[in-house]
Amino acid sequence: MAYVKWIFILIFWLFVGSFLHYTLPQYDVVRIVNTYEERKELGDWTRMFWSTPDSQSAALLNRDVQFIQAVRPNGDAIVYRNEDTGWNWPPYFKFDTANLYTEANDAISTKDDPEWVRIMHYGWRSQLLTSFPNAVSISPAAGPDDKPINWISISILVLLAAVSWAIFVRLRRFKRNRLDPLFENVEDGFYAAGDAIDDRTRGLRRWFGRKS
Repeated sequence: MAYVKWIFILIFWLFVGSFLHYTLPQYDVVRIVNTYEERKELGDWTRMFWSTPDSQSAALLNRDVQFIQAVRPNGDAIVYRNEDTGWNWPPYFKFDTANLYTEANDAISTKDDPEWVRIMHYGWRSQLLTSFPNAVSISPAAGPDDKPINWISISILVLLAAVSWAIFVRLRRFKRNRLDPLFENVEDGFYAAGDAIDDRTRGLRRWFGRKS
């Protein structure tokens, strides 16, 4: 049964890792080539990959979504959506979709005269699931290699690791000081009860032996 335990542990950490990878901010250095707006259907299970910035949009089956088309330094294409997160999860508190759309249009450049920008985003790009990372901010980049150190994600991961370690240590200490003695007392009680039953059984056997 040990392998079942490790399977559940692996699934748990895969879920945690996927959640953090989707939610935490990431940086891309890209060249913006176009922006456009498209009406998207939001009626199936893939709705969870789209923002719900207000209660009115949560009830809609489709809505207009802004997109930013870009090219990475290696030539790969990437498309971002541009949606407000509002007060919902993840907590980026983004309310400036219109301003970001304007900044993206202003940063459009060509292959012959590239203008590189850094786009902070969260989420995944999946053609199968039709999901797009959500652009949070755009800032100028000195060149295609000007990718900043992601101090935000590093700080959050270090904080989560510290909190997890503190909880683990306290749970282990609680188990050692409180649960283990309790289990030992219960085990001792079972052994004592077993010994008492054995003594009575031997006594009955001796009694029946005398009667016979």
